[in-house]
Amino acid sequence: MRLSVVSYLNTKPFIYGLLRSPLAEHLELSLDIPSMCAQKLLRDEADLALAPVAVIPELPEAHLVSDFCIGAIGAVRTVCIFSEKPIDQVRYLLLDFHSRTSVALVPILCQHYWGISPKLLPAFYGYERAIGGDTAGLVIGDRAIGLEKRFPYVYDLGQVWKDWTGLPFVFAAWISTRPLADNFVRQFNEALADGIAQIPKLVKILPTFPDFDLETYFQKNISYPLDESKWAGLQRFLSYLPGPKTTLLPNRRLGYAVLYSPPSL
Repeated sequence: MRLSVVSYLNTKPFIYGLLRSPLAEHLELSLDIPSMCAQKLLRDEADLALAPVAVIPELPEAHLVSDFCIGAIGAVRTVCIFSEKPIDQVRYLLLDFHSRTSVALVPILCQHYWGISPKLLPAFYGYERAIGGDTAGLVIGDRAIGLEKRFPYVYDLGQVWKDWTGLPFVFAAWISTRPLADNFVRQFNEALADGIAQIPKLVKILPTFPDFDLETYFQKNISYPLDESKWAGLQRFLSYLPGPKTTLLPNRRLGYAVLYSPPSL
């Protein structure tokens, strides 16, 4: 089974659980940035990926094969817009090239929540140094840690989404383009649950960041269960994306849900 997994700090419980599980010897694990996880699904280079949910409408079919995700019920801390000016004074907004979901979320928030229309620009390697004046930047993942000390204005997209919709947000989910065996799905969920249960142990062995509490991040900023409120948040987000509209179909017997796009007439 070819797995593409986001290489950020927030996926460490998942990776730890998978490496401890009986499935480990049957997995070919690749650590990638989120946008590459999406590309591997699109190119059929991965059987299962922890992929940005923004890729779902581009897939011929998308099966969410886990009870877990990378989500947030408020401030997520590692998906933020950083700026030297208030958001309504920003003229240019650099969009992180690692991202798919957050890049798709920014224009939605600009239009429907903030009521602004800055020029959205694809970012480049080292673009964090270009943030300043009337140029803001979306930064995701581990590179966002500590940037709040450098900029007077920080807009956490998890919190902004919650303030606007009242719903949690799902940044990435375990997606396959075909149904997977029931037994694999069961063992896979058990492995992920075990990794999350090991968070108190993980925080003692992972590298630390100055003034950044790993346990708080894992236990409060990142919300792993893909529960009904996150399904509602996911459906709300997908409804704003271009392309075929997706429908969420919970499959209680298998313990996971299938998303599909009805064919165009």
